[in-house]
Amino acid sequence: MKRRQLLQSCAALPLSAAATHLWAAPSTQTRLLLVFLRGGYDAANLLIPTSSQFYYEARPNIAVPRPGSDQASALPLNADWGLHPALRDSILPLYSAGQAAFVPFAGTHDVSRSHFETQDSVELGQPLEGSRNYRSGFLNRLASTLGSDSAMSFTDQLPLVMQGDLRVPNVALRSLAKPSLDARQSRIISTMYRDTPLKSQVDQGFSVRDEVLRELGAEMNKANRNAISAKGFELEAQRMATLMKDKYNIGFVDVGGWDTHVTQGGASGYLAGRLDELGRGLASFAREMKSAWRDTITIVVSEFGRTLRENGNRGTDHGHGTVYWVLGGGIRGGQVLGEQLPVRAGTLFQNRDYPVLNEYRSVLGGLFSRIYGLDAGQLEHIFPNAKASDLGLV
Repeated sequence: MKRRQLLQSCAALPLSAAATHLWAAPSTQTRLLLVFLRGGYDAANLLIPTSSQFYYEARPNIAVPRPGSDQASALPLNADWGLHPALRDSILPLYSAGQAAFVPFAGTHDVSRSHFETQDSVELGQPLEGSRNYRSGFLNRLASTLGSDSAMSFTDQLPLVMQGDLRVPNVALRSLAKPSLDARQSRIISTMYRDTPLKSQVDQGFSVRDEVLRELGAEMNKANRNAISAKGFELEAQRMATLMKDKYNIGFVDVGGWDTHVTQGGASGYLAGRLDELGRGLASFAREMKSAWRDTITIVVSEFGRTLRENGNRGTDHGHGTVYWVLGGGIRGGQVLGEQLPVRAGTLFQNRDYPVLNEYRSVLGGLFSRIYGLDAGQLEHIFPNAKASDLGLV
């Protein structure tokens, strides 16, 4: 291999330098998985404001019908909200069992409507005002505060939310069946760094990758026999559960494809397909966690929501407030929580979007406080200048 190719391959290592005792079993702390929907998903067609006439007027082509006998109608949750019918067999049973909840009007006060800028704002978890440390994400600070060496990012590259003082590994589970570096290339790279200060970190990265491959080999073969696509989120979620049951307390994964400017669809179509895939994956994760699901919390977030009114291409554009999901075997689910407003033209933010009434650092800070028993000083370290809001989820 040419030197440039070697350096590029090393930069694309599937695991970053791992922390000491990476494979130590997790403590009795609750397991936490954060799922980031990149692209700003249309929350108004996930959690449908079924009591809002304005919603149906604003979306003549893509609105999900009110609850009814039709299989394409919204699934009733309460007098004001319904769930997208694509989640009938995946998320609705969890909601009915008190293991899923939704928080509408959630998000960040960042109003740039830029994917990258708003994603960075969320992942940093720092105040929008003043200087920010772009090498410190809030999940890294959480893991550091907990003294945890059992955090993992299930991604190709280490995301901003996991960057910081604590070394956190990353591995893309979708590509485990075909590693980016084969055994020969791995040996060449290890030889390159044999007499350098980076030798230990490079060797440890390869060691952890090989351990993950061995750990999941049997499960991957089983999945192939059952004809589950390795590219789907459902299989990826099963793999995450295999690791988080015994080895990791804090996990992160991102799912793309939510920027629906054109031909979004309503009860069926592109968005419905994405929600179906996501819902099946999350339900599969819950099943695969088995008894550990009781002590597991999964949070689904996105950088922002989308415009309430559909655009001329039967899609939706970049918005503001969104809907967060919280799932877990031990939560007080079966509820739509947080501060809310009637959905009508007069309550929209800038006459176009859901407002943010449940600021994400307050929501997550309150949840972390309840889960881990954090004091005010610890919460301040994780979410500086944020006031925790307890929604009574745990």
